[in-house]
Amino acid sequence: MAQDVTIPARRGKAARLAAGQRLRVINSHGDQVVDTWAFLQHDLQEFMSMEHTRATLLKMIPGVGDHLYTNRRRPILTLLEDSSPGIHDTVIAACDDYRYGLLGCAEYHDNCTDNLAAALYELGLTPPETPSPLNLWMNIPWTKEGGLSFEAPVSKPGDHVLFEARLDCIVAFSACPQDILPINGVGHAPTEAHFRVEG
Repeated sequence: MAQDVTIPARRGKAARLAAGQRLRVINSHGDQVVDTWAFLQHDLQEFMSMEHTRATLLKMIPGVGDHLYTNRRRPILTLLEDSSPGIHDTVIAACDDYRYGLLGCAEYHDNCTDNLAAALYELGLTPPETPSPLNLWMNIPWTKEGGLSFEAPVSKPGDHVLFEARLDCIVAFSACPQDILPINGVGHAPTEAHFRVEG
C-alpha cells in the first residue's frame, strides 16, 4: 500500500515516477503552497514549463483533464483530480534568497529555489536551472488591467490534486517558506504537506 511522504515545512522533497504512475499531492493543513516541478528522468534539460503549458492550454490555470507540458512541448503530467477550488498559479517564479532580500531580509531565508536543489541532491542530481514552478494552491488573482496580487489560499485541510505521469520523470516539491507575504495564509506559518505515489 502506498505511503504518504512528508514534504517538511520550509523544505523540499523529490521522487521518481514511471510513466503511468499516479501522484497525489495533499494540502494537509489547507493553507500551504507547494511549488511543483517535473523533469524528464533521463534528460533533466527537459522539464515541465509553465510558459509552454499556458501557450498550449490558452489559459492561466490548468484544470482537471489538462496536460502539463515540457519546454519541448510534450505532456509530462496530466491533472486527473482536484478536490480544491482549483486556484493554483503558473505565473510567479520560485522564491529565492534575492527575493527575500528585496522583501527586507538582511540574513539568509529558506527558499524554494534552494529547496529544489536540495531535493534533487537527495537523489544524486543537480537541476540544470530553476524552472518556473506550478505553484499548487497559490492564489494570485489578476485584474483586467493586468495587475497581480498575493492573496491567501482558498484551499482547505486535506485538499488534494492527483496527477498521472505521461513520461518517466522526477517530480520535486517545496513547501514554500514564504512567511512575509500572505501566500500561506494570513498570519500562518509555513507547514508540511504530503504526497503519495500510487500505482
